[in-house]
Amino acid sequence: MKPLDGITVIALEQAVAAPLATCRLADAGARVIKIERAAGDFARGYDSVVHGEASYFVWLNRGKESIVLDLKDADDLAFMEQLLAQADVFVQNLAPGGTDRLGIGSDALRARYPRLITCDVSGYGDGDYSYMKAYDLLVQCESGIVAVSGGENELGRVGVSICDIGTGINAFGGIMQALFLRERTGKGSSVEVSLFGTAAEWMQVPLAHHDFGGKAPSRVGLNHPSIAPYGGYKTKDDETVVISIQNNREWAKFAADILERPELADEPLFATNNARVANRPQMNEIITDVFSRYDRADLLPKLRTVGIAYGSVNSVADLSEHPALRRRTMSVNGKEAHLVAPAITTDTNDETYAPVPSIGEHTEQIRKEFKTHC
Repeated sequence: MKPLDGITVIALEQAVAAPLATCRLADAGARVIKIERAAGDFARGYDSVVHGEASYFVWLNRGKESIVLDLKDADDLAFMEQLLAQADVFVQNLAPGGTDRLGIGSDALRARYPRLITCDVSGYGDGDYSYMKAYDLLVQCESGIVAVSGGENELGRVGVSICDIGTGINAFGGIMQALFLRERTGKGSSVEVSLFGTAAEWMQVPLAHHDFGGKAPSRVGLNHPSIAPYGGYKTKDDETVVISIQNNREWAKFAADILERPELADEPLFATNNARVANRPQMNEIITDVFSRYDRADLLPKLRTVGIAYGSVNSVADLSEHPALRRRTMSVNGKEAHLVAPAITTDTNDETYAPVPSIGEHTEQIRKEFKTHC
């Protein structure tokens, strides 16, 4: 038995954020019925790298059922109402006001179906920005994430769609809270989550430095803006090793056992974290001088033995072979695809992934089933 067995989710969704939330619900046992246009979720067309299917779509839509509806058609909209009347959760990420214009806005639906949980995923929530298009890069820029990412002289986006991904996880968490609340009260409730709100919350520490310290962190590449040493250093074979020193005790150990200069623990330029941050160029010169004497393969065991936190700057190819990477198998167009396993491991996890649906694969089945029930 899975935690959400018996829960029905209607998903009027596309792209990344909302589909990630409903993917997590499907993984937990919910029945997720995905409403698609005749052309399908546009994420189906992002690429075709996974045995002919789009990487995003394969990742985010496993185990769902697909029905094609034209919600501008009165009959299809009426059938959508039949689906919602029997649902537990409704998730949507249409443009602002889209569901209200169709008569299936969250407030109206919960008035008609008091046990229904509604989740609205948007770019900016309510307000002046509500009608702005909110693709991931745009939100990274608007929220200030880009301002604290990249190198000193070059802006850089985070290389995965973190605003979309974080919003999907937030939506999933909000829905789970709402389901638990319904168990106690018998009533559904509203969940609202936005890409900008997600990104802005993650920016709390840089924002606090601006609001209370008078200066936001600058872009420092692989370095940490307020902890040192915490960053990447080149080795003799031109690899990059990242280390993290969290306190003065660790700094003293690092200075003595790795740098072989124990006197640096009490050197005023480096004795405290604030001092090390202020004198980062001088400190980095010392560390680079030592690291450049070792190949990475020789340096990593030394760091591990001493107990220094470290990591390698891996490529995507390195990740593919990483010993900590867990995978699950999915059938995609008759071929096996070995995809990343969920970060959350529970006793109810499946050993394989359910396949993704083709466009409208379950249309006839769902129409017959829900018309019979009504």
